[in-house]
Amino acid sequence: MRLGSFVMAIAGLSVAGGSVYAVRNYISAQAMQVQDANASVVRVLAAAHDIPFGHAIEGHMLTTIEWPASSVPPGAFTDRAEVLGQTGGEPRRAKARLAQGELLLSTKLSEFGEKVTIVQTLGANTRAMAIKVDAETAVGGFVTPGDYVDVLLTQGRDSEIRAVTILQNIRVVGVDQSSDEQSDETAIARTVTVEVTPGEGQRLALAQKAGTLSLSLRTLEGAVDEPLESVRLADLMREVSPVPETEKRRTVRVRRGTGDVQFVEVE
Repeated sequence: MRLGSFVMAIAGLSVAGGSVYAVRNYISAQAMQVQDANASVVRVLAAAHDIPFGHAIEGHMLTTIEWPASSVPPGAFTDRAEVLGQTGGEPRRAKARLAQGELLLSTKLSEFGEKVTIVQTLGANTRAMAIKVDAETAVGGFVTPGDYVDVLLTQGRDSEIRAVTILQNIRVVGVDQSSDEQSDETAIARTVTVEVTPGEGQRLALAQKAGTLSLSLRTLEGAVDEPLESVRLADLMREVSPVPETEKRRTVRVRRGTGDVQFVEVE
């Protein structure tokens, strides 16, 4: 009995020791994972609140957030001095509207002292061109920067008036003096600035001299652009040529000496 008890005690101690060793290894492994996770996180600079387009970047506008080191976007900032520069020096400016919590990237900020204008929002080999509009031709003021529109030309007089779509899927970059794409204010604009290629700019310049331009606001869903033929007033009126009345004919009875009777139709 004493030998059996001794063996059982030894076995119990072995199990307990093994359990302690296993728990200690598990805790150590978890601690190592936490350390590895902490080591793979980078603190990057982000916008502490919304920053308007063209606004100078100041210290109170910045905050830091943790970001996985393996997925930090190119151009992200980790040092406030890289964004703010020297005290009293020329600031960087927002080249686009920055939302609260959005990462600050070099592509979204100007260089120190660089002037920020609508040019920074244009794509490669495109131009900004203004169109004269009013309440009727600019969708009642609902066209805002960032929208996409079609441009229609109306020309002619009286029964010869016609309309044709000259440009499709054109981005609006400014309305009057505003280029804020996040603005939800509507107003009756006098000019709308659009982004066009050099060829489209030529067509737009000619069209403005030829007649009245109107904007058609496009849907947010994908739309298929197809060539459109011009529409004339006659197409709208659906003119139909009148059907000629049935011509009346007269019948003349002719009696011959043989007794035969012949009917001849004359106009």
